[in-house]
Formats: sequence, structure tokens, C-alpha cells
Amino acid sequence: MNKIKSSKKIPPDNRFVVAFASEQHTGFAGQICDEMAESAKARGTGIAKRSPEYVAGKMREGKAVIALTTEGEWAGFCYIETWEHGMYVANSGLIVAPQFRKSGLAKRIKEKIFELSRSKYPDSKIFGLTTGLAVMKINSELGYEPVTYSELTTDDEFWAGCKSCVNYEILMSKGRTNCLCTAMLYDPKDHYQPEETAAHFNMKKKVYERLLRIKRHWLVKGFFKKQNEAK
Repeated sequence: MNKIKSSKKIPPDNRFVVAFASEQHTGFAGQICDEMAESAKARGTGIAKRSPEYVAGKMREGKAVIALTTEGEWAGFCYIETWEHGMYVANSGLIVAPQFRKSGLAKRIKEKIFELSRSKYPDSKIFGLTTGLAVMKINSELGYEPVTYSELTTDDEFWAGCKSCVNYEILMSKGRTNCLCTAMLYDPKDHYQPEETAAHFNMKKKVYERLLRIKRHWLVKGFFKKQNEAK
């Protein structure tokens, strides 16, 4: 596309405006939901399915971040969800339009939604689940640390959001204590500095990559073995 070609001349940071979403952005809700679904399908994973009405509601509540090009084209999105009366906060639904991926935009959106989360919920623990090293790296640069599932919210509604994931049965077979995703957490009352967590990630990157491969292999293999034995 022409816009991608033009990125060689325009610094990436100047192609996009990353801002707190509001009523004026609700017209993009349908497009955002469609891309979330397509992206999940392409990855072979699932996400908590959200309707355009739900996404638009997050915009109106001031609990979302949107990225647009300087020409007004939708480029990326992310929103906030809270659990256990605000004790936990999740930055959910991170999505970047296909033509703008690998531009550094995902990192900018994550930084902005993290800023919004810290502003609205300064005492809350911020967490996320991810299957990718790229998101792990971004999270580490913000101060997140890999944790066990036991350190996440126990709210059933949150875990119910995993039902649309192809790995949901694996999650439940492990009693919600493990799955293919890696859990990461930022605890405002007990955390390392972002420089430390980023350095630790870079040092352990190959280890994490290997663990993700092993986890994917053994969890899936073990699950299907039990399924076959039960028949």
C-alpha cells in the first residue's frame, strides 16, 4: 500500500496519533472488533469476543486508547477492564491494523494504556496474558514481571472470557493454573524498575522462547493424550 511505502520518508512516530479514546471515536468500534476476530483466527488462538457496543462503551467511559494515522485512518486500539472491585486491571484487546504492524505502534499503544491504567487505578495490579515474546518484551519495558497464574485475579468472569480461545479446555484441565499463555504482572506496591525488568527479559529472552515452545508442545500433547485415554 502507498501508506506503507511512504513510511520510509516519514519517521514512524509522526505517522500516528495515539490518544485516549472518546465518543468521537465510537465509529471505529465495528472495524476494531472485526480485526480482533481476524487476528485471533490467523494466530490460531482466541480472545474474549467483544461487540462493537462493548468497545464503544469503553471509549465513552474513557477506558480505551486509540491510534489513528495523521489522515484519520484507524491504526490500533486497546482498552481497560477491571476485576475484583478494581483490585486488578487488565489492558485488553491490543490490536494493530495489519498494514501498520512492525512499526513500533503496539509499543506506543501499550505505553499509553499503561499510563491511563496507572492514572485511573494507581493502587491496582495490572496484568496480562500473552503467547508472544514481542508483547512480553513490551510489558517488561513497562515494569511487568512473569508470574504464575495464582497471582492473577480469581474472578470467574475474567476466566470465562477465555472460552472463545481454542486452548480453553487445556486451561480448564489444568484448573486455571497453567496454559499456553504467559502471565505477567505489574504490582505498584512491589515491583522492580522498568530498566531492571527490561534488562532481565533481554538476558532471559532465549530461555523464555524455549520455554514457550516446550510449554506449547507438552501442554497440548498432554491434553490430547488424556482426551484419547478417556475415549
